[in-house]
Amino acid sequence: MIKPVRKAVFPVAGQGTRFLPATKAMPKEMLPVVDKPLIQYAVDEAREAGIEEFIFVTGRAKSAIEDHFDHSYELEHSLEERGKDDILATIREIIPAAGQVSYTRQQKPLGLGHAVWCARYHIHDEPFAVLLADDLILAKPGCLKQMMETYQETGGNLVAVEDVPKEHTDRYGILDVVEDNGKIARAQGLVEKPNPADAPSTLSIIGRYILQPQVFEQLDRQEKGAGGEIQLTDAMARTIGDVPFHGFRFEGNRYDCGNRLGFLEANLAFSLDRDDMRDGVVEMLKKYS
Repeated sequence: MIKPVRKAVFPVAGQGTRFLPATKAMPKEMLPVVDKPLIQYAVDEAREAGIEEFIFVTGRAKSAIEDHFDHSYELEHSLEERGKDDILATIREIIPAAGQVSYTRQQKPLGLGHAVWCARYHIHDEPFAVLLADDLILAKPGCLKQMMETYQETGGNLVAVEDVPKEHTDRYGILDVVEDNGKIARAQGLVEKPNPADAPSTLSIIGRYILQPQVFEQLDRQEKGAGGEIQLTDAMARTIGDVPFHGFRFEGNRYDCGNRLGFLEANLAFSLDRDDMRDGVVEMLKKYS
């Protein structure tokens, strides 16, 4: 029997150095794409997929994330007095129900695997999702919801994947594929950031995961991998054989908001996807064509 996925982990402890000075006093996950911060897109995607508990792995200077998903009574009162009912409803919809949100601190920047490991006491022995807000995905239905449907077929560990240029394999976790039907790829191994000449494929993991709790047994070892960090990819790779592992090609477009050009492209794409903005954005772009 495949256990349902009820919990999601959001690693949000990174310093966002690529966006300095904008991120000097503001978490990178709070950078807005159109009119919503990156982290809200990730939480909304998780909600759509049926996630019931939201676990944020934070670091220093991340209180803005906690404030975003909480009531702002002064603001709500002001909007109510001014009759701004639509906006008031929008900001109230952001807030999860009492008890659905928890926060834990990653005290040292030791890698994604370490960040996920910090959430272990909130997960216990359940399967769980991991969403990286930097990977913003424009998809209908959302990427995680698509994965949930496929997870009912595959079980085990399931990650979102996309093909990358051969010369870029040293930026990603790459699957060693043994079967591939064009949508689901079964892997016999994973390699974190391999040199292009050594990469077993060009199928790369992006920031959406459904994982079994056995991954914590491997993360408990605290072994460092590429870049001297505790890599989630390495821990997943060590569970292959005990836990089925598949990559899932989702339908949609992913934008790497961990860099400035990807962030800019995401703003354009999400603006053009909105009926209330599309025509204005098209006209604006004509000035620069």
